[in-house]
Amino acid sequence: MILEAIITTTNDDGSVNISPMGPLVSTAPTDGFELRPFETSRTFANLQQRPFGVLHVTDDVMLFARTAIGKKMAELPDVRPAECQSDAYILSDACRWYEFEAVYFETSQPRKNIRCNTIAAGRQRDFWGFNRAKHAVLEAAILATRVDFIPVEEIQRQFEPLRVIVEKTGGQRERDAMRLIDVFLDEA
Repeated sequence: MILEAIITTTNDDGSVNISPMGPLVSTAPTDGFELRPFETSRTFANLQQRPFGVLHVTDDVMLFARTAIGKKMAELPDVRPAECQSDAYILSDACRWYEFEAVYFETSQPRKNIRCNTIAAGRQRDFWGFNRAKHAVLEAAILATRVDFIPVEEIQRQFEPLRVIVEKTGGQRERDAMRLIDVFLDEA
């Protein structure tokens, strides 16, 4: 199954890179997982330099929206050092986290496959869950990452029903996240 998650890796300058990603997970992230970044992604470059990172399970759809569109955050989320690697970081507000080591890179295809072994895991708070609006924001964020592959008109067509769901069932944070994605798509 594909689990919608947030990955942190470390940039060359030591700063934190935060990216949404849908790793393939067979049972649980503690059993390892597979990342499938594109070759042009910062996550892929970082993992080639330093094969460590942290996969986060979170219910913060604003974080998914911002990272999906590459929106520089005025203020990065709070992080703390990972348990096993000094140059990996855990998002302080994530529900669960899985520190990992990238142990195998399959690079023959445009979409790379990276096999990761979990080396530490933790739970920080309960997962609040997703209502229809949060699911819609996630889908909209995923659509926004496809602007280089799918015509913007098609993305806008798929985006419209998601907007309706957010307006009907979302709170302010979900509406703000959806507006952020909407602006991004208008400018694409």
